[in-house]
Order: sequence, then C-alpha cells, then structure tokens
Amino acid sequence: MSIRVRGGASPTRMMRSLLLLAALACSRPSSTLEGPRPGEWVTFEGSLSAAGERHTLRLGPSHRASVVVLSGPLVLSVQGGLGRGFQVEAIAFADNQTGGEGRFVWTDARGDQVFGNLKGDTAAAGRHILGTIEGGTGGYARLEGEYDFEWMYVVDSEEGRIQGRATGLKGRVRRVADGSARPAGGSNDR
Repeated sequence: MSIRVRGGASPTRMMRSLLLLAALACSRPSSTLEGPRPGEWVTFEGSLSAAGERHTLRLGPSHRASVVVLSGPLVLSVQGGLGRGFQVEAIAFADNQTGGEGRFVWTDARGDQVFGNLKGDTAAAGRHILGTIEGGTGGYARLEGEYDFEWMYVVDSEEGRIQGRATGLKGRVRRVADGSARPAGGSNDR
C-alpha cells in the first residue's frame, strides 16, 4: 500500500514533522514548584496536616514556652500545572506571649528537599503562620518564596501529643538566577 501526499511531502517526512511538533509541545516548561524560570513567580495552594509532640515549660500562671516537633503530608497545587506531594518535618519554639519561630524541611518522593523558616504570632490554635522558602536540593536548590496559612489544632492533649492542619495555605515561589544573591528573609512585593 502506498500513501501519496499533495505538495510532494513524503509520509515519512510528514510523520517526522508531526513527531517534532509533538515533542516541542510536550517539552514546553510547565509551571511546577521546581520549574519556574529565573525571576518568574509561580503561585501555589496547599493542604497540610501534621502530628507530633510539644514539650512545654511553664513560666508562671499564664506564660508558657514550648518546643514543637511535627511531621505530616503536604500536597501542593501549582498555578497552571499539577502539584506535588511532600513529607514535612518542622521544629519550632513558641512562646504564648512573644510568638514563635521555626524551621521546616519538605521532602518529595525522589528525596529532594525544600528548606525554610516559619514565624507566627503564637503557637495557639487559629494563629497566622508565615513561611519563607530558602532553597533546597535537586530541582529546588535555587528557589525562594513565601507562603502563609492559619494553624488549627485538632488534638491538643495534656500529655503533649498534638495534631493539626493548615487552612488557607497559599504562596508563591521563584527561581533565583545563577550568581544572584538570595535576599535574607524573603520578599514583600507580593
């Protein structure tokens, strides 16, 4: 069987052209957490639940300081593309009178990690938490960004076991160009 195409193009040449077009269409960079071009902000939303322990030091009748260690799943939905799942580990120091500060690591299924900081009013339920993304490993090595959420306790036992979830988790991330200095603490031009 023979196929003839008008204009002199052979079926083989047309097939190669179609394959080339398909390859170019599929290789276009998508908006992913690890894929933004340098300087391009990509927004994301997420769902986070975590459980762990809190060790509390009572400093008087109404003053407490605590060390909190949490871990759990984080699922992100990225602007214009599919999201990614991470296992989160966080450690924080919280004072019910002065607020809190912590550090986090997000680890994806390949073992690549995102690093950053957390700040909040206090560790109490319903408090606003700000996160700053400050690089990582693999495809996340030159990322910077910010996100925020409300923390809600689901379980808060006297024995120190805690479980909670983030509501309204939203943020943005961008890739820092090669040779660029990463600003300390994040950006306020949201």
